[in-house]
Amino acid sequence: MNTVLTIVAKIEAKPEAVDLVKTELIKLIQPTRAEQGCITYDLHQDNQSPEIFLFFEKWESRELWQAHMNNDHLKAYMEAVDGAVANFTLNEMSEVLESV
Repeated sequence: MNTVLTIVAKIEAKPEAVDLVKTELIKLIQPTRAEQGCITYDLHQDNQSPEIFLFFEKWESRELWQAHMNNDHLKAYMEAVDGAVANFTLNEMSEVLESV
């Protein structure tokens, strides 16, 4: 059974806050990658719409991802970008494996 959790998080910064949001998102990368259960934690920025960021994450389990969501560096990010994010979407996903 595949227990790996995939997270796709889309963050849309307000146009005047793109640099702030990007700086704060980058600060999340290293501490998150060091967390227990983090397999992949990659940040992307849209080439045509620079206010759109996407995190592609893989976690060993939903429980370990939930622990990440309660970490201090994520709380600091939320405080730093308060009012700077126009939209946020998060999807918890499972990889579709082909049958053999």
